[in-house]
Amino acid sequence: MSGVWQRVLATYTADRYPQHDREQLLALGAAELAHTRSPGGPAATVGDAQRVAREEFDLLIDEHQARTALAQRRAERAR
Repeated sequence: MSGVWQRVLATYTADRYPQHDREQLLALGAAELAHTRSPGGPAATVGDAQRVAREEFDLLIDEHQARTALAQRRAERAR
């Protein structure tokens, strides 16, 4: 299991993350899922990440959170 998913799952099983950090981790998970669901097609968009966050995690993220999560996801994959 990747580090992203371990952290995402930890947000559901432990209260060790403050609310802001929890939202950022779930936004990152949404960005990862949005990207995974568009393989070979256009890159995942802010709207894709927002939709996945809402549908999968019951979380409303704003445009800034979605952009940040998508950028973080790209940066982690580039390493």
